[in-house]
Amino acid sequence: MKPFFSLIVACCDVEPYVRECLDSVLSQPFANWEAIIGVETSKDGTEEIVREYVAKDARFKMFTAQRSGSCSASRNTGLDRASGDFVIFLDGDDTLAANALGRLCAKMEKCPDADIYPCALIESRTENESERRMLDNFATDLTEGLTGPEATIHIYRKSKSPDWFMQMLVCRREFLASHQLKCIHGLRRQDWEFTPRALYLARKIVPLHEPFYLYRIRPGAVSTTANETWRYNKDFAIIFRSLLGFYASVSKAPDFDDRVACCWMAAWPTQIFLKWFHPAIVRGVSRPNRLETLQLLFVDGFGDFNKLIRGASLKRRMAGWWIRAFVKRPCLRKAAELFFAAYFALSSKKW
Repeated sequence: MKPFFSLIVACCDVEPYVRECLDSVLSQPFANWEAIIGVETSKDGTEEIVREYVAKDARFKMFTAQRSGSCSASRNTGLDRASGDFVIFLDGDDTLAANALGRLCAKMEKCPDADIYPCALIESRTENESERRMLDNFATDLTEGLTGPEATIHIYRKSKSPDWFMQMLVCRREFLASHQLKCIHGLRRQDWEFTPRALYLARKIVPLHEPFYLYRIRPGAVSTTANETWRYNKDFAIIFRSLLGFYASVSKAPDFDDRVACCWMAAWPTQIFLKWFHPAIVRGVSRPNRLETLQLLFVDGFGDFNKLIRGASLKRRMAGWWIRAFVKRPCLRKAAELFFAAYFALSSKKW
C-alpha cells in the first residue's frame, strides 16, 4: 500500500535523542507511513541505533551519507526516495506528538486538495522541559484555503518575518517534485530559503493549527551552534542571493501580485541591513568578513536587489544605495557604516 505520509528524518550525532524520535513514530496509531532516515557520518552510535529500527520494522528505511554540516542533503535525498502522498520533515533529535499523524490525516481529509498544510510546532528546551511555547504562523481563526500569494501576504502581516520552520509544513510530495523544491546542499538555516519559495508556489494552502511536532532546542544542535556565527556566515549570503533571484523570476509573470513584492520588499532588504550593518554586527564582525559575504550575496551583480527595492520607501532605497557603495567603493565603507548607525538609531525596529 502506498504510504500516506513520508517522514524524512535527518540524523547526525543524535544518539541521546534518536530512540525517542523513532519511538514517537513507531507508536503512532495511524500506521500508513514510511520513515526515510538519512544518517550522516556520526561520531557516536546514531547509525547503530537507526539500524535496529530498520531491522524490526520495514517502514523504516535508511541511507547513509558523508557529514555535510546541515540537514539539507538528507532532506533532498529523502525527497528523492519518498513514495508517500505527503512529506513531513522530522529531525532526529525531535519527536512527533501522540497520535499526531492520525490527527493530521483526519483534518487533511476534510480539505483534501491543498499543496501545503501548515501546522503548529511546540518548542521546548532540554534543560527545562516545562518551558514550552507553541508556534503557529497563521491566525487561529483562519481555516479556509489560501493561494500561495495570499498566504505569503498573511504571514508577513502577522509576523513580519521570513523565518519559519520547514517542520511546520505538511507538503504534497507531487507539488514539491513538480517545482523541484529542494534545499541548497550544505546550507544551514535552510528554512529561510526554502519556505518562502514553497509558500508562494503552492496552489492552495490550508492552515490546520495542529500542534503535531515537538521541536527541541539543545546545545550542540546545528541550529543552536549556527546561532553563534549566523549573522555573517556565508549561509545568509546564499539564502538572500537565492531569494532575490526567485523574486526576479516569478515577478515576470503577468499575473504577479504586487502586494507580494511589497512584503518581500519590506522583509528581505531589512534583514540584509540588519545582518550586515546593525551597530552590534559592525562592532563584532570584521569589515573584511562582512565585505566577503556581501560580495558572495551580490556575486551576480545588484540587478535583482535593485529591482526589489525600486518601489521601496525612501529610507530603504537610501540604505540600498549605501549597501552598493560599501561593496563597490572602498573609500565609502566607513561612511556606509556611519549611515547605518544613524539608520538604526532612528529606526523603530528592534534587534
